[in-house]
Amino acid sequence: MPLDTGGGADPRWDADSSRALDGAETYAPTLQAGADIGQALKAVREHRALSLEQVAEITRIRRAYLADIEAMRLEKLPSRPFTVGYIRAYAQALGLDGDVAVERFKADEPMLDEPLREPLGVNQGGDPRMVTIVAGVVVIVAAIIIWNVAQRAMNANAPPSPTAPAKAAARALRDQRSGPMALGAPLPAPVESTTPAPYETPGLAAAGADGVNHSAPARLGVRADGEAAVDPASLPPMFTVKGVVFGAPAGQPSSVTLQALKSASLIVRGADGSIYFARQFAAGEAYRAPQLAGLTADVSEPDSFQVFVAGRSRGVLPAAQASLNKLAE
Repeated sequence: MPLDTGGGADPRWDADSSRALDGAETYAPTLQAGADIGQALKAVREHRALSLEQVAEITRIRRAYLADIEAMRLEKLPSRPFTVGYIRAYAQALGLDGDVAVERFKADEPMLDEPLREPLGVNQGGDPRMVTIVAGVVVIVAAIIIWNVAQRAMNANAPPSPTAPAKAAARALRDQRSGPMALGAPLPAPVESTTPAPYETPGLAAAGADGVNHSAPARLGVRADGEAAVDPASLPPMFTVKGVVFGAPAGQPSSVTLQALKSASLIVRGADGSIYFARQFAAGEAYRAPQLAGLTADVSEPDSFQVFVAGRSRGVLPAAQASLNKLAE
């Protein structure tokens, strides 16, 4: 007598022939097998001899999530929309209808109003930089408020501004005149305090229009204090060539000749102040001055040059600057 299974026929038996199927024709599970959709998916996977790693490679879903779906550990899965998508992809990877699998899941877990859970791995804490920014803003605002309060307190306690006495104010109002006002001459521009004083060449304080200091001693070879610059007895009485002679050539007339007694500089300027001749002389070198009007000799030391007029000694230069025309007189 066959066993009563509650009206359900044994799938291993053929209803028409009442014969047992052979071992090759085994029972194939469906999405309705098992107590929930997780067991159904696991049964189909094992029936097709697929591992979780293979299904994970096909669906690109983590193996741990697939294991949680089979065990219906929903608390370890992401939010419900993600779980629904995982179940649909799992079923389609097994060659089953994904929508039917989703309907089975919703029937097993009918909590449709479940709030969405945040994705796994999301940091719940806020940005620590925001705390620093907010604190800085609060400090700045507090400083502005304190400064305004302090300013108002100081202004409230400050003494009143000084005012003119009543009598002086009344007298000033009484003396006011209407009509045009007389203005004086404009004041000169202020002197720039940083402008240096103009440079004056020593010995030219009493220079004339020709730029020569005529206040120098009238006698040659005498200093301004009356003392002899050089002992006249030590000077040769006649001009003798002891070195190179510069200036006017031998065929050109010349009245004044300056011969260096030691190393010194000589600058000859024209009437307009331009440099006519300049050289550093060695002892014995001489300069024959051409007969031109307005020539001025400017030397570093007056007693460094001996003056010869028409070949005869006239002593040394009287000053650092001397007119050659005056020396010829």
